Amino acid sequence: MESIWIMGALLVGIAVTFFKGVRQVPQGSKWVVQRLGKYNSTLSPGLQFIIPYIDTVAYKVTTKDIVLDIPSQEVITRDNAVIIANAVAYINILSPEKAVYGVEDYEIAIRNLVQTSLRAIIGEMALDDALSSRDQIKAKLKAGISDDIADWGITLKNVEIQDIKPSDTMQQAMEAQASAERHRRATVTRADGEKHAAILEAEGRLEASRRDAEATVVLAEGTSRRCGWSMRRWATRNCRCSTCSANATSRRCNRWRRRKTASW
Repeated sequence: MESIWIMGALLVGIAVTFFKGVRQVPQGSKWVVQRLGKYNSTLSPGLQFIIPYIDTVAYKVTTKDIVLDIPSQEVITRDNAVIIANAVAYINILSPEKAVYGVEDYEIAIRNLVQTSLRAIIGEMALDDALSSRDQIKAKLKAGISDDIADWGITLKNVEIQDIKPSDTMQQAMEAQASAERHRRATVTRADGEKHAAILEAEGRLEASRRDAEATVVLAEGTSRRCGWSMRRWATRNCRCSTCSANATSRRCNRWRRRKTASW
């Protein structure tokens, strides 16, 4: 009877040992195996075998892309303006053993690294450049942290600036500045319009005066010509010299001939 119990216990122990040595790693994951507390190997997806009681699965790491939300933070620009910026990073773990042994918590480390780099990049830019240069900030941010996280066996797939905007106080100041600028432009435009209107009115008066003067000159010249013609006619009719008499006789003869010719 005892031998049966011993045999049963032995079979149970063998089964448990067998199952402890068999590992099924799901797709999209990698498992880090330690042997007696030291890194031994990394298990790929599929059916894997380890040494029971000696090897243990210490870490289970995903190989899918990880989305890290970078919290919002206040950043001071080069011209001492305060803006609020946040980002989102897409990472992928290439070497799980480096990710778990190279840094205590790679997600916290990457978040802090992105925040620090973002503050440094925006701190070198003016407010207007920071608000309008998202692509430039993204490129500098990606280049700045890619090499650092590569030592942890992690690659940075992409990083995006989610939001970048002035703080509430800065936004109110910008709105006041924009309102003042609009008022200034309206005042300048109104002054320019009044100036042009005054110039056009003065030019109109000048043109009217010039035309009045020209009309007066023309009327004076016409009156002078009529007076001269009348004086000459009067002088010819009343002159008694032989030349004027001959001219008058000749004109009367010419009129008499034209009347005769018309009657014939």
